[in-house]
Amino acid sequence: MKKYEEDEYRLDKIREKIYPWVKEELIDYQIINGKDISAQDTPLIKFVGDLHIILVINRGNDTYEIIRDKMLPPDCDIEELYHIACANLVRDVRFVISQTLYGGFGIVADGYHEASSLCFQQIWKMCAEKLEDDLLIMAPAKDMVVFLPLKDKEKLPYMREYAKQVYERNRDKISLQIFKFSQTRKELTVYEEN
Repeated sequence: MKKYEEDEYRLDKIREKIYPWVKEELIDYQIINGKDISAQDTPLIKFVGDLHIILVINRGNDTYEIIRDKMLPPDCDIEELYHIACANLVRDVRFVISQTLYGGFGIVADGYHEASSLCFQQIWKMCAEKLEDDLLIMAPAKDMVVFLPLKDKEKLPYMREYAKQVYERNRDKISLQIFKFSQTRKELTVYEEN
């Protein structure tokens, strides 16, 4: 019997429990099937900059398992699975905008999916519209995303320092790269400082 034919891995059984996680380093300390993520046996979706998306299964009680290639049927469309994972995230996780001490903003969710907010153009589109500007965004850890409007660029050193402290304290690091969400193009790109 193939892994994807086992009851606990059948796609019809797990499709409602799949979520996207954003990663730069292929490591995670909160998963049950080992902290190291192998690019050879894990479906990786190229995202933005050096970031990738991995897909995980919620096994209950805040327990997650990374989806490996052998868990998916050969005809599985990983892009379609990513869209299912995003729909599950929208359905199950509440993202809240908070203010930070340095005068920027942050995304608060459940401690597992904050960085997954990068997947949602709608969140960033709404924030850009409210702030009437492009956004500078950092995701230093799985549980932390911070941002500020481009017009407040003078606060960027404070946001960068805050993100650096979070990055250094956190085991599940994401990135110290700065991203930009363009209000007009409605897309997330790597921020090029002048």
